[in-house]
Amino acid sequence: MPAEIYSELAIRPAPRDIKSVNNINNEEKRHKHSRSSYSEASPLASRNNSLTFRPAKRPMPSPDKTIAVINASGRQAASLIRVATAVGYHVRAQLRNLEGVVATEVATNPNVTILQGELYTKERPAERTNIDVTKNGPISGIGVNHALISELFRGAQLAFINTTFYGDEIKIGEALADAAKRAGIQHYVYSSMPDHHAYNKDWPSLPLWASKHKVEDYVRKVGLPATFVYTGIYNNNFTSLPYPLFCTEMQPDGSWIWQAPFHPDAKLPWLDAEHDVGPAILQIFKDGIKKWGGGKRIALAYEMLTPREACRVFSRGVGRPVRYVRGPIEVKVKIPEGYRIQLEALEELYALGKDDPKKQPPYFGDITLEENVPRDALELWEGPRGLEEYAREVFPLEEQANGLTWMLEEDDGGGGDHDHNHHNGNGNGGSHNGGGEHPDSETEDDDDDGLVMRGLKRDDEEWLA
Repeated sequence: MPAEIYSELAIRPAPRDIKSVNNINNEEKRHKHSRSSYSEASPLASRNNSLTFRPAKRPMPSPDKTIAVINASGRQAASLIRVATAVGYHVRAQLRNLEGVVATEVATNPNVTILQGELYTKERPAERTNIDVTKNGPISGIGVNHALISELFRGAQLAFINTTFYGDEIKIGEALADAAKRAGIQHYVYSSMPDHHAYNKDWPSLPLWASKHKVEDYVRKVGLPATFVYTGIYNNNFTSLPYPLFCTEMQPDGSWIWQAPFHPDAKLPWLDAEHDVGPAILQIFKDGIKKWGGGKRIALAYEMLTPREACRVFSRGVGRPVRYVRGPIEVKVKIPEGYRIQLEALEELYALGKDDPKKQPPYFGDITLEENVPRDALELWEGPRGLEEYAREVFPLEEQANGLTWMLEEDDGGGGDHDHNHHNGNGNGGSHNGGGEHPDSETEDDDDDGLVMRGLKRDDEEWLA
């Protein structure tokens, strides 16, 4: 066994006096998107011990377990990989390809073994005849890549599985469960979602969520030692690019409008997937099956906010007016047919509440899950990043990475033409997907690509995962 490597942290000298520290704090507060994460109500003097002395870091044994992960460039999986490898776990990670900054980050991590390839297989074009492309996924003529799936679990003891609509999600989910069972996986954490029709016969199913629900049922059927997490709406989904459902559309005066079919006064669960999924899942593994096993379901969300409240919180963070409008989902870019059907079903589901927020179906299907927000999640991870903090500290950076410029104009004093803020900074004015290609352009692989946000930040990132 190789020797454990560790280093001692340098002891930082104490500030001369508390006044100098406060001066530094005040200077930091002048920078809008760089505020201290400490509460202003917390007296700095009470943290003098942490400022003046830190003991040498103790050597800690590295975990000797390996985690199998799929769709490793998605928000959830990438978050887990960051925190798990940082404390010594090894990860076997399936990636569709190596494009984009997230995939590059994962692939260059020394504690990650990459298995590159699709979880589905395709037949030759000549064999495509009368195939229902919307039944269990948006990709026509698909099979299951059993060889890659079997290899994924080789030498692994743990698994975090978040299936997506790339391929037949149900068949792939079942194949993953079977392979994990054969490999003797000790703890299988599956990122699930509800089939609303299973809770109330008057509620329609959301197809992509119903697929996850069926996979969850199969995981239970085969008897895997499993935990199921239900993630709330991602803070990270908001974008001023014209993508459906969470587009914050910029107005001529620099404000934003978010239009969605949710009742403006009905509570919804929220989660910063990039920041908080990883620590929470890692804690589930550390606590183990005795605490979280037996098919337990956990609502992984840290805030319950109505759309109006979410807009107010977001506005405080980003420093611009944000207004909510209840209305139809606008589709302005090309999306997979399976995702289009999902959005249509979502509109139908949330039309049931009409003008009474109490009649809006619960996001997680089971009201008891939402009643446990954020209690269960906080038991796993006590340092979440809320929507306001995300809007203040991260959203401007992600927007800039996606080719937008509104935050730069704001720093320059504003007053510019806000109509060009969706451009990618090269003056062409025609690329709403941030990648120089018109969203309606046709390519040979249009039928097998999921919805991809093109840009420096999100090149081929599975942003719905």
